[in-house]
Amino acid sequence: MSAMQSDPHVHYQYKTSDKTSFASVTVEDRWPIILTAAIDDVHRTTGTLQDDTELREGKAIVEALAKLKYEIQHNRQMTPIADDGQPDVHGYNEELEQLEYPYWHDVPWLYSECYLYRRISTFFTLSSRWKSYDVFGRQKLSTFKSSQPAVVELAARYRLLVGQLTSGPAKDLSAEETTAAEQELFTEMCEICLWGNATDLSLLTNLSYEDLQKLQGSKARKAAEANIIVNDFSKAFQLLKTAQNDKSKQERRVDIVLDNAGFELFVDLVLAGYLIASGLATHIVLHPKSIPWFVSDALPKDFSELLNALADPQEFYASLASDDQNSTPLSNDEVDNIKALFDHWSSLHAEGSLIIRPNRFWTHAGTYWRMPATASSLYEDLRTSELVIFKGDLNGRKLLGDVMWDPTTPFSEVIGPLGIKGQGLRLLQMRTCKADVVAGLPQGEDERLRDTEGGGGDTGARKWTWTGKWAVVQYHDGK
Repeated sequence: MSAMQSDPHVHYQYKTSDKTSFASVTVEDRWPIILTAAIDDVHRTTGTLQDDTELREGKAIVEALAKLKYEIQHNRQMTPIADDGQPDVHGYNEELEQLEYPYWHDVPWLYSECYLYRRISTFFTLSSRWKSYDVFGRQKLSTFKSSQPAVVELAARYRLLVGQLTSGPAKDLSAEETTAAEQELFTEMCEICLWGNATDLSLLTNLSYEDLQKLQGSKARKAAEANIIVNDFSKAFQLLKTAQNDKSKQERRVDIVLDNAGFELFVDLVLAGYLIASGLATHIVLHPKSIPWFVSDALPKDFSELLNALADPQEFYASLASDDQNSTPLSNDEVDNIKALFDHWSSLHAEGSLIIRPNRFWTHAGTYWRMPATASSLYEDLRTSELVIFKGDLNGRKLLGDVMWDPTTPFSEVIGPLGIKGQGLRLLQMRTCKADVVAGLPQGEDERLRDTEGGGGDTGARKWTWTGKWAVVQYHDGK
């Protein structure tokens, strides 16, 4: 059976030829910019090399990236991905054949964007000296450095919070008041995690570092709270609180399907550490990507590099000067707060409470509707989780099939087999919208947002979903 048969067929899937969709903007504008940055990165690295083989392969990778950019800009026909020994190549090429080898400017957006990054990956995996090179790694690290003010703020609050959670609730609060306070804290931590993915590198093609810093910090989070147009955080809290009070449940696991590295991975770890410290979960499983993906997506090595940065934050941020960014030296208290994060997260990881679990399924081309059929072991494992949190826009697109749903279609319907009661997942989508597909909205909400400034109006484009200004937090219990 073809994997494509699991996808939703009742609606039209977004294509790069849709002039009123962000897909068209992506293929014509964003991808050439992203590939140019990748070419510059490899060229910069080759300038530091002495090894002849490494240098020769680096130049060949630059040529391959330039050729791919040319193909996209000139709307050439898409070609099979070279076999680098990974089993997913067959799936990509089989789907390409079923799509009849389309042209770049008239192909399903979701497939073509996944194909783009999978093909880029082969340029490195088929080499001998560049196999583990992350062409987006330098960019991810640089933007995390620019998040210093938000990191410092959150580190101080996190250290204080973990100390308070360890000592237990205030003695003068009733049980009801304690639960209300716990829910308020849970919501705040989740909102920090939600808006952390406003830092999505594949979209920041024209944003300055000053603009980037404005996306982070508590004032920005409070200002954006009204922009969560569907908000099911309370349902998720009640679920985890009920499980915590169930004494028969000795292990309560929460899975987080990660989106971006850098500051977003930092806030994902803030949420993970909080959930364990508060007792709302006993174990957290983080699901990163296996290959460099959509520019900023988190890889296993991004987790270790983040911990290394936190272990010596003064040195990490001091290196900003060499990147032509402004850096303010950390105070002793700020260093202590950040190192406390490192100590806490490192110990959770060492104890097995915080687990990193990559799976190649996350970098397949298809929707998550395919998971029960094509990644059954992963799916059955996720079904044992108390709650599976899907972070970010791409995970949202894959959950919903990236098709043109009526925006009021119930969320339980648009996630396909994952939403079938008794067979699905208990999941929470946390997404700042950066693509057209949406569902589960109140009646009239799409029309209202289209009428806002820059929302698309009567152009036929749902532009309010393109910028990450608006978010959806949607819960469904398929267990």
